[in-house]
Parts: sequence; structure tokens; C-alpha cells
Amino acid sequence: MSLLRRGGGSSVKDGASCGSLTHSGGCVYNKLLAQLVSIRKSPKENQALWTRPLNDCPVGQIRTVEEEKPAVRWGGGKGPSVDMKCDKCTKDKCTKKQKNNENESLVNDTKNATTSEIEEESEFHRLANAKIFLSDCLACDNCVTSTESRQIAQQCQEEFFTVLGLNQRCDVSKHKVLVVSISPQSVPYFAAKHCINVTEVIQRLSGFLKGLGVHYVFNMTLAADFSLLESQREFVQRFHQRSQDQHALPMFASACPGWIRYAEKALGSLVLPHICTAKSPQQVMGSLIKDYFAKKQQISPEKIFHVVITPCYDKKLEALGEDFHSSIHQIQGVDCVLTSGEIMQMMEQKSLLLTKVEPAALDNIFEEIGDVCIARHDGRGSDGFLEHIFKYAAKEIFGIEVKEITYKTLRNKDFQEVTLEKDGDVVLRFAATYGFRNIQNMVYKLKKGKFPYNFIEVLACPGGCLNGKGQAMTEDRKMDKDLLHQMEGMYTSLPVQLPEANMHVQMLYQEWLQGRNSAKVQEVLHREYHALSEMSNSIDIKW
Repeated sequence: MSLLRRGGGSSVKDGASCGSLTHSGGCVYNKLLAQLVSIRKSPKENQALWTRPLNDCPVGQIRTVEEEKPAVRWGGGKGPSVDMKCDKCTKDKCTKKQKNNENESLVNDTKNATTSEIEEESEFHRLANAKIFLSDCLACDNCVTSTESRQIAQQCQEEFFTVLGLNQRCDVSKHKVLVVSISPQSVPYFAAKHCINVTEVIQRLSGFLKGLGVHYVFNMTLAADFSLLESQREFVQRFHQRSQDQHALPMFASACPGWIRYAEKALGSLVLPHICTAKSPQQVMGSLIKDYFAKKQQISPEKIFHVVITPCYDKKLEALGEDFHSSIHQIQGVDCVLTSGEIMQMMEQKSLLLTKVEPAALDNIFEEIGDVCIARHDGRGSDGFLEHIFKYAAKEIFGIEVKEITYKTLRNKDFQEVTLEKDGDVVLRFAATYGFRNIQNMVYKLKKGKFPYNFIEVLACPGGCLNGKGQAMTEDRKMDKDLLHQMEGMYTSLPVQLPEANMHVQMLYQEWLQGRNSAKVQEVLHREYHALSEMSNSIDIKW
């Protein structure tokens, strides 16, 4: 297959900045007694870093319907920064660790921070009253190795532009087929930022990406369908095995990479056997693109560069996971993860308004004629694992048709439960647990053996996936409540799609996966979890 070549532009210059990495770091396990010190560039240096014009990057020509307008800088993005590790996570007072040679080589651009900036950041990250998020501990206690840190650094705009640049050169052996998959939770962000409806925004976003030189733009709803269907079936199987297997229930959701990383690093055998083995939508999409789509297009999987747009920085870490690599081709399913905010940053550096970009239809993975729209699943701004599993289990196990689900708020709005009653008895009890404080309470109850729930939808971010740190934060790194409220309203305006009613999914089970109960289903759609040992050669990355 000959690869498409779009637009013009120069190659990426040496030293060009990569994507915004701004992820809070902190050391948290059973006691919240640590305090971290963050070293960063000054605000002026950051402003200079992120206002570099994209003319230095090999982007194609984006067609607009009228003259481009001046850019508005997004969120005051901050460049890469690395936290120094505490000697012990449980110390009352945290002392800075001296830089070793390896860490210094990785973060040589952060070494000029002033004392006042260090003190300011230290104060900001003090873990008082447990007011932290789960993502605040993902890179602590040696969770991220130096090798992973280098790989994470490649999950940025610069890597994306490098591939675009190579596609414009004469050496076709280095050309890649560029595929972008868009998370449904990212779409409301662009709609809210540009004040346009979600149907229009997805087409204009597709036009923007194809103007850069992307060959295919897909939505990830199909991948989420697979994840939901496999999770539903697994819960029913676990429910029937609960008397023989002490680890069958409760079952925890598996779609949030922040939660999974924390469980593998800090919770081990207490939690890992209880986590659903169904892969996340991003992981399933990686298999769809590098296996099914590659075969259909007669392209070698190695020739595809697959980018995912998501609200969540932690998805970058998920893309590096060992189980994310296709066991069929032994290659990575997702090559680069960019957050919604990083895509917005590209537009603003090009002085582009999305409303001025000429729309382009989403691509259809099945090559069928007709518009492809993006849809959502029932749920609270995420992929609706609780609602779908609850309704499916009620019908399959108890023969009860549940049309509407009523949430009961417990400790706070991010800790809610749903129950099913039959003959006056509660036969199913589910919970939605968002944010680290609620997760810590959940784990505490599990340790004490006082855990009444059959299934728990666990998400690291308070408010769910729409509130991912890659799109819903203010300049001072706090939750943008107004923006989140707008996104919630726009997300609910998306059409609802039932995974059971998706005929493409049923076809793929037969054509691609060799049946619902085949070995290939287990190989492609499921994964295993492993307790992560402590790593001494690691650094603490700050998204």
C-alpha cells in the first residue's frame, strides 16, 4: 500500500519541546504522611517553552473556511518536571534526595529552579488532611522506572510531529500510516471550549487531524463495547462461582489505569484477584487497529502509528504496560497518547479556531459508506461500567429488567451505591467510587472484611473521566468546575449506544475473534495483573 502524503512543512528541529507533562506527585499508601518537593521551570520559561510556533513542526495544511484568528494560550501549560524522591514514604518530614547521574541526565532542563519556587511547590504538594487524588501517588515509591520515564517522555506532541515529518520525506521505508482514535470523553471538552455541539465538533476535530497529515480518524466507542460486554459476562461468571472462589467477589472495574497502577504497586494480593480481567477500551482499540484493521488494509502492524486522544495523562503510562502489547504480533497497540489539552495546544499555537476548520467525516473501520457518529454509553461521564453490568446481572441472574438506575449518595457525591431488591432482600449491591480518598476508604473496609459490595466502578479522578487532568484543570491546577459542568451537559447530549445492539461487535466476535468463547477472545480482550516489586532506579514523574 502506498502511504498518503499531505501538506508541506519542515522537519522537527532538534530540541523542540514535547507535550505538557503536569501530573501531581506524592507518596501515599496506608498513611498520608509525606511531602514532596517539585522542581520546575519558572513561569516565564514555561511560557517561552510552550509558545514556540508550530511552524517548526512538519504539519500539513489545515483547510479553513475563513481567515485564521489569533491564538489564546491553553491553561499555562508546564514543561517536563521531575520530583525528587523521599527516602521513605512514611517519614513525618520529607528530605530531598540528591540527584544521581541518571536522573540528572533525564531532567537537565529543570535544574535551574529557584529556592522560592521549590518552597512554593513543596507547600503546594503537602499532603494535609488526605486531600489528594489517586493520580498523585502513581509515580511515587519508585513506581516509575527510569526506563519507563524515557518511554513516557515520548508520549508527546514532538513524537507525533516526528512521524508526520518522516511521512513527508522521500524515504518511503520510514513512512507510517497515521491512525488517531478519539475517546468519547474528550469530545465534550472541545465542544465546551469552542461553544459548538458535539456532533459538529467531532467532524471538525477530524478535519484538523487530517489536515495535519493523519490518514484515519476513528472513535473508540466500538472498543468500549467489547470491554463492557466482556466485563458483564465475567461478573455473572464470578457471581455464580462466589461460593467456591473467595476471590470471585467483589469485582473491581479495570478501565482506569490510575487505579490499576495503584493496585498493582500498593495493594497486591488483597485486590488484584478481584479486578476484572477485561482490557480497557484503549487497550482493546490497540488490538483492533494493529490486528483487525491492519489485516483488513493489508498493512504490516509495524507500519501503523496509532495515536489515542484521551482526557487522562495516566493513559500514557497504560500504553507502556507489558500486557498492552499484542501477544499476536508482539508490538505495542498504542504508540502515542495525547491528552485533549495537548491537542488544543496544537490548535492554539497554529492560531486556529476549531470552528474555522473544514469538517471531515470520521472513518469507518469496516469501510462502509455513510457518516460515522460518536456515541456514549449510559453512565456518569465515563463508559458506564456500573450501569451496564448492573442491568445485565439483574436480568441474567435474577430475571429482573432494570430500566432506570437510582443512585444513593453515601459519604459524598463521588461515593454512591446502587442496590437491587427481590422479595424484600437486597440481592445486588454495587458502588461507584471516584477519587483517592474514597478509594482509600474502600480498601480499608476490604481489609477489615466489612465490604458489602458485589461490584465497584473505581476511577482515580473525582467526578470521573470527564474530569481527567488532561482537560479539566484551571491554570493553578485545580478542578475547573464550570468547564466540568459544561462537559457533563454536552456528554449527556451524545446518542446512547447499547453494546449488545452493536451488530459490528457481534460480527467481529465471529470474523475476528473466532467466537464468544474462543481462546482468541481471552488472548485479545483479557489481561492479567501482577504485583509490581519496588524499583530502586526510579524517578518521580510529575505530569
